[in-house]
Amino acid sequence: MNNYFFLLLLLVLSCQAQQHREAPTEFDNYLGEYRIEDADHGTKTNVTIQGEQRIMTTNALPNHQTGNFPNSGNPNRISAQQRTYRFTTKPTYTGEAKWVREPGVAVNGVKFEPGTAEVVQCESGENYRVEALQDLIDLGLDFNHAHVQPTGAYHYHGTPTSLVDHVHDDKDLVHIGFAMDGFMIYYSRSGQYQSSYKLIDEHREGTDCVYRNPHQRRNLDLAHTEADGTYQADWEYVSGLGDLDACNGIWLDGEYAYIVTDEYPYIGRCLMGAYQERRQGPPPGGRRPGGGHPPGGGPPPPRQ
Repeated sequence: MNNYFFLLLLLVLSCQAQQHREAPTEFDNYLGEYRIEDADHGTKTNVTIQGEQRIMTTNALPNHQTGNFPNSGNPNRISAQQRTYRFTTKPTYTGEAKWVREPGVAVNGVKFEPGTAEVVQCESGENYRVEALQDLIDLGLDFNHAHVQPTGAYHYHGTPTSLVDHVHDDKDLVHIGFAMDGFMIYYSRSGQYQSSYKLIDEHREGTDCVYRNPHQRRNLDLAHTEADGTYQADWEYVSGLGDLDACNGIWLDGEYAYIVTDEYPYIGRCLMGAYQERRQGPPPGGRRPGGGHPPGGGPPPPRQ
């Protein structure tokens, strides 16, 4: 009988030890320190908290299945990166929207980068920034709304579908990342938070327009065409139209947070908190020379 209880005690202790070892890789709590090591996908992400800083060191490999890369629309192959990110654990809301190329990083170390470098240039002077999620030009995005840069960096342009699926609880709001200003990034399974962007009512301008990259060239005539979401300039922010602000942010239970949506802008293109700005190049231009984002890099002014 004593042997029986001794074996039972060993079993309980073993289970507790196993739970303790697995705790850092659980996919339902990223607010403290954690570690993700996925042998199947090569992911190595470690997050520690030192004072008022959350420090993430990562090889930026996703911990989930991806599409096939290279592919016909994306000639690049996923490769490990060596990145270190630092986020304040006490973010400060300023209310001043500032454009940023990489607004945040997912909890698995893969960066969010909603915009693209693809531009349609018109002889008549207009430049149109191509959106990643559109049907005109194949940019090789996979089912996670992601693809690969020439550096090998896999990155999300929209909802990181497979990452969301890793969370197996019944909560609607899923914590999926950290914004560069320290605020949290969430995704709502029910889509209950609505964006405040809409398609513009104006027709596009631009004649003798060309899109080109090293693999293809497209001649386009955009004059008098209707906005359909293909280009960044097809969209405008209307204050109060939806639940979210210009940066896809909202106050929830006294805490400011960003929401990734299935509708434009998908991932916010600006931040409302104070942050250490990195040199990332100028904000993308608008549909007319000198148009688009105003000085300071904020979003287009709202149409009241």
